[in-house]
Amino acid sequence: MFLCLSALPASAFEFDALEGGTLDLTDLRGQAVLVVNTASLCGFTDQYAGLQTLHERYGDRGFTVVGVPSDDFRQELSDDAAVAEFCEVNYGLTFPMTAITPVTGDDAHPFYAWLADQGERPRWNFNKALLDPEGQLVTFEGSSTRPLSRKMISAIEGVLPE
Repeated sequence: MFLCLSALPASAFEFDALEGGTLDLTDLRGQAVLVVNTASLCGFTDQYAGLQTLHERYGDRGFTVVGVPSDDFRQELSDDAAVAEFCEVNYGLTFPMTAITPVTGDDAHPFYAWLADQGERPRWNFNKALLDPEGQLVTFEGSSTRPLSRKMISAIEGVLPE
């Protein structure tokens, strides 16, 4: 049986969670979700603070940030425990995080293969995929688009559930 990834909503995917278990995007259906590939040792790592602000500002309005640590650009810590400690100690993150996950190439996680089918691929850390409450891709922004930029705020506010 052939499965066409592009026909699936993003909410059809699950990740290994950073601190164990599974992070199933199906559980977030009905919410706007910002999925961000992250790295702890990158020049854009300070964007964690803005992502946490978004999560706090819009969380009660049906919005979630999901962080996806990746070492595809060689800037992630060595293991999941180190990433979890770094994020807690330095940024006090409370939004869901996945285990270290490939986001590019043949080993890319199925969510990122789905993004590639949509014509979007991370080219560096802190690329942002905004999904509407039905799990459809609304916008894909690169590293240079800051989480608290007018562009991101406008896009997020435009897809918040009623």
